[in-house]
Amino acid sequence: MLETSSNGLPAVTANAGEAPTITAPTGAAPTTLQTQDIIVGTGTEIQASSTLTVHYTLMTWSNGSIVESSWSGGQPATFPLAGVIAGWQQGLPGAKVGGRRLLVIPADLGYGPNGSGPIGPNETLIFVVDIIAVS
Repeated sequence: MLETSSNGLPAVTANAGEAPTITAPTGAAPTTLQTQDIIVGTGTEIQASSTLTVHYTLMTWSNGSIVESSWSGGQPATFPLAGVIAGWQQGLPGAKVGGRRLLVIPADLGYGPNGSGPIGPNETLIFVVDIIAVS
């Protein structure tokens, strides 16, 4: 089991085809978008106009809790990149099918001062995104 971590970012397992294990971060959250390829994909590259099929896991920085994961339901999610939070729109282009990318998204590129559902206000988001298909 390979884990990748650097620059104070969470460690993430790199087992392709399996739900990632994310090691909760410690210390202050970054104030700018951070991306790291855990697995470098070799397929079609994500563009701003792409529609994606992905598996993802969302953890909150403040308490290291998994808030949501498509892996738990067994079904990946499909959506246009243009229809999701700014942190995904800025952090996913360039990733390729077969890849796993870590996104650490500050609140201003996530759900902002109001939060959303179980995500509190001004929360830094940690997403691990596995790219399954791009069209």
